[in-house]
Amino acid sequence: PVLLQVNLSGEPQKAGVSPAALPRLLAAASAHGSLRVVGLMTIPAPADDPERARPVFARLRALRDELRAAPGGANLTELSMGMSQDFEVAVEEGATW
Repeated sequence: PVLLQVNLSGEPQKAGVSPAALPRLLAAASAHGSLRVVGLMTIPAPADDPERARPVFARLRALRDELRAAPGGANLTELSMGMSQDFEVAVEEGATW
């Protein structure tokens, strides 16, 4: 299984595709027979308050939900988001991994 990393914070030091490029990457990865894309992942910008990550997590969930109808999106069930300091907020926003 493969998770696609999305750079929602726009931080240049972080890996991941931009939200705008995500549908194209999903279609390309899904067309590759040996890959099974099952979800999305993101790492929010560091913050002292875990609540500052909530909009990022909500956006990733919304992207996943939107992409379920896109080519290659039928298997998008997983969300990997959150770190030790904000995992509770991530779970509240739908993290599954």
